[in-house]
Amino acid sequence: RYSGARYCVAFSSGTAALHAAYFAAGIGHGDEIVMPALTFAATANAALYLGAKPVFADIHSGTGNIDVKDAERKLTKRTKAIVAVDYAGLPAELGSVRRLAKKHKLVFIEDAAQGLGASYKGKKLGTFADMTMFSFHPVKSITTGEGGAILTDDRSYYEKLQMFRTHGLTRDPKKLKNKTHASWHQEMQILGYNYRLTDIQAALGTSQMKKLDRFIKTRRIAAKRYVELLADVPGITLPSRAGLENSAHHLFVIRVDKRIRDRVFEALRASGIGVQVHYLPVYLHPYYRSLGYRKGLCPSAETYAAQAISIPLYPTLARRDQEYVVKKIREIIGKNH
Repeated sequence: RYSGARYCVAFSSGTAALHAAYFAAGIGHGDEIVMPALTFAATANAALYLGAKPVFADIHSGTGNIDVKDAERKLTKRTKAIVAVDYAGLPAELGSVRRLAKKHKLVFIEDAAQGLGASYKGKKLGTFADMTMFSFHPVKSITTGEGGAILTDDRSYYEKLQMFRTHGLTRDPKKLKNKTHASWHQEMQILGYNYRLTDIQAALGTSQMKKLDRFIKTRRIAAKRYVELLADVPGITLPSRAGLENSAHHLFVIRVDKRIRDRVFEALRASGIGVQVHYLPVYLHPYYRSLGYRKGLCPSAETYAAQAISIPLYPTLARRDQEYVVKKIREIIGKNH
């Protein structure tokens, strides 16, 4: 109801949900999936689970989201799907990605793990792609302890997702191969997994949904406050103001000169501030390097990652804590700029 999608299938994690979405899309051995390089490893890992190849597209440095023109350059005859990731909670160029997918007859999957509660062109996320994944990890917009979901308007995808999360089993009398015992019989028709969300987790998620808009509002207020407080600090780049109103504000990422980023990061951490880097381009992880991926594949993503520092942003972040973070950023940048 929140997103307007016709179907929703819940999973034990966002990663499980992505795995299922790729399966439902018919992705298999030898297929390619184009996705942004700047994302959590699960976006790519789920392709490897099915024997497919992740193909990494570069990003727009202003948003961290997929560069659609570069994505089109990365397409081959083996490309089966394209994935748009809503980096930091800011929706990607979903209209452009959808047109690209339609032009090349690709399945369009939106990795909105960080985007629940965000809007694109005035509408909540969930219906712009063929399948949209949300994550309910503890640090996301809402949580079920751990969990995820796929939203879709396609009945065929919906049925495949349901089977995949439940060991490949079906009880639907219309789909059973053996009709003799249809009233009680269940059949395993595909190789599926135990990816179900528990009832307890679902109850928590239902409760959390009632608070989602409030959570997003408080995140937005905190993000705007950061922009105001940091606007005059030399040597840092802030997130685009254009995305302040429609982002889910999962992350607040500042960027500094890559030559001082590590020093600034360590000084902030030493000051008791929970900072992080989101993300190392996936193909630079040792495992992906072992598969043959090399540095230089996506220059904008590499530059962004070398400059990025995620500073604290969460619904209960107090103003005084934000002011402390900003004070320390000013001090540390001043010493290193």
